[in-house]
Amino acid sequence: MSAILEVENLRKWFPVGGGLFGRGQKQVKALDGVSFTVKPGEILSVVGESGSGKTTLGRTVLRLAEPTGGAIRFEGQDITTLSRRALRPLRRRMQLVFQDPFASLNPRMSVERIVAAPLIIQGGISRAGRQERVAEMLQLVGLQPHHAERHPHELSGGQRQRVGIARALIMNPSFLVADEPVSALDVSIQAQVVNLLLELKERLGLTILFIAHDLAVVGHISDRIAVMYLGRVVELAEAGTLFRDPRHPYTEALFSAAPIPDPTLRRERVILQGDIPSPIDPPSGCAFRTRCRHALPACAAAVPPLREVGPGHFSACIRDDITLQASVSTP
Repeated sequence: MSAILEVENLRKWFPVGGGLFGRGQKQVKALDGVSFTVKPGEILSVVGESGSGKTTLGRTVLRLAEPTGGAIRFEGQDITTLSRRALRPLRRRMQLVFQDPFASLNPRMSVERIVAAPLIIQGGISRAGRQERVAEMLQLVGLQPHHAERHPHELSGGQRQRVGIARALIMNPSFLVADEPVSALDVSIQAQVVNLLLELKERLGLTILFIAHDLAVVGHISDRIAVMYLGRVVELAEAGTLFRDPRHPYTEALFSAAPIPDPTLRRERVILQGDIPSPIDPPSGCAFRTRCRHALPACAAAVPPLREVGPGHFSACIRDDITLQASVSTP
């Protein structure tokens, strides 16, 4: 199998406003023609500003949000229009780790019931079998057997996120969407959870779509990185390549905002003017042109396609005549 997940021209539009019978209704284009593949066993990270469509992408590829158009193929099967009944067997193979480890856990349920919930929904396993499986999962994510009797409010943020990961893994999935799984945690705990995901990926052979905004975390965990802007992927490359040689002006600006832990290193700070445009009425052509210091009049003519600019490196920019700064440069 060449890819565990194939996404082709995926669109997710949300209707807003409008009068009687939907007259004058507009569309928020949260996803507007997104295409990529995820190979078995890799971690593909998705980064971008708030409002770029990252979370919508994660939910749509799992069919938790219905796509407006395009195609989603999981393990070779087109799941774009499958019914809920037809999707149910596939739910075992594709799971989600939520961003907020407190809001995503039922405060009235014990950890044992929370982790066992997917087993109960799918059925076919005894209570003793569920308890044994829950104990195995808690140990796998670094929790103790006594945590099974506790409730979410009795756990720390890091422990709650481990419970969420255990719940996602209890059905032995092959594919995991991790939606900003460390953004709600203390910095001291973030590294533990990220390293846990890396360990689980190697141990269980997981494939992970990792959604984040922290570039330090993304650089540590990723095999490849997709950069999103206003519902589109504007750059896609291996992590090392993207950090060394960004080819899209938005990637350059995004990386220049990330802090460098070494005070001896220097780089130019790219200051973007204005906010991300409204997805209801995006600019014509390249959506980034209104904030891009390299923009030309031609950038407004047509939406630039995602094209290969190097081995495995794709960028959606018409400018081949500019040199962008690497993520880190010495004086």
